[in-house]
Amino acid sequence: MELDTLYPAVSDLRLRASRRVPHFVFEYLDSSTGDEDQTRRNRSALQDIRFWPAVLEGSLEFDLSTTFLGRSYPLPFGCAPVGMSGIMWPGAEKILSAACAEAGIPYVMSHVATVRPETLAPIIGDQGWFQMYMPGRQDFRADMLRRVSEAGFHTLVLTVDVPVDSRRERQRRADLMIPPKITAGMILSMMLHPAWTSGTLREGIPSLKFCEDYVDQSEDYNSVAHAGHVIRGEPGWQDVAEIRELWDGPFLVKGIQRPEDAKRLVEMGVDGIWVSNHSGRQFDGGPASIECLPAIRDAVPETPIVFDSGVTGGLDILRALAIGADFVMLGRAFHYAVGALGRKGPPHLVHVLSDDMTANMGQMGARRLSDLAARVIPSSIPGT
Repeated sequence: MELDTLYPAVSDLRLRASRRVPHFVFEYLDSSTGDEDQTRRNRSALQDIRFWPAVLEGSLEFDLSTTFLGRSYPLPFGCAPVGMSGIMWPGAEKILSAACAEAGIPYVMSHVATVRPETLAPIIGDQGWFQMYMPGRQDFRADMLRRVSEAGFHTLVLTVDVPVDSRRERQRRADLMIPPKITAGMILSMMLHPAWTSGTLREGIPSLKFCEDYVDQSEDYNSVAHAGHVIRGEPGWQDVAEIRELWDGPFLVKGIQRPEDAKRLVEMGVDGIWVSNHSGRQFDGGPASIECLPAIRDAVPETPIVFDSGVTGGLDILRALAIGADFVMLGRAFHYAVGALGRKGPPHLVHVLSDDMTANMGQMGARRLSDLAARVIPSSIPGT
């Protein structure tokens, strides 16, 4: 049967992934922190944004292309970084980067991926962005950035909204802890999901290979347990200035929710702001990510803005673009897709999202992305 019949929405891919991968793997991707109220707020706040429908618009031809940070893209969305992607499906980073390269959209490699940047370089082509946590040691920072640049990643994203570890209670209930321990429940779950298990054995047990290159590998070494010592630098404003000096290409800072922070970063020479609350995985007591977007757009009206958190379809992408975002990133959705369908998943997701966008643009009579702002109902914009 056609994939469009079996999996017409992200929710269908999520359900399929939940059945195809071990329970602890799905909980790693799907969970947030606390009571997961912020995750629900991310969704409800997006759903509150509404558009006026249009009639008698005649023939409609749609243009979803955009330009961001000097580069042209056929679609206004890409794959957000997710740490330990390789646990979701064997070879996930390679599958996702290849799909993004084929679609001509950005793939943002996580600092805590299960592959090295040099491994993805020949696969990702010209679509590579790199997401970085702040290493504590300055020599690590410089060498990591050198390797990332030499591998061909042209855009750097510094994540700053993880000052401490979050609790992520659902992960704990699934026996996922740092350092990791293999439990009887995990073994049983792996036995019940032979495709994931056999593929993982062929691909190799996931580990944080980029971080491995910067720690002392003793006999009891575990890269997941030690990764925090490599990337946990407790970043401050001075560190942003240092990274700006070290990195010649486009530079964004991810995890921004306050307009005053966005304005200060732009004054420091940051090229773009990434509005995000880590999809509810860090702090359960903050605002929905979309609620932060209008004020940040007002604070930095000329600065490129990326948005994420809570996006589950093409209509959500349109909502974010209509009220201030220039580009939208999805993390969980792309990983549901690869968990659900392997190599077929990410291309299918790109189709689902773009088709959903044009279907909804047609209903509101918007031919181009630049038409969206005029179609949104002003009273539905957060903060109005």
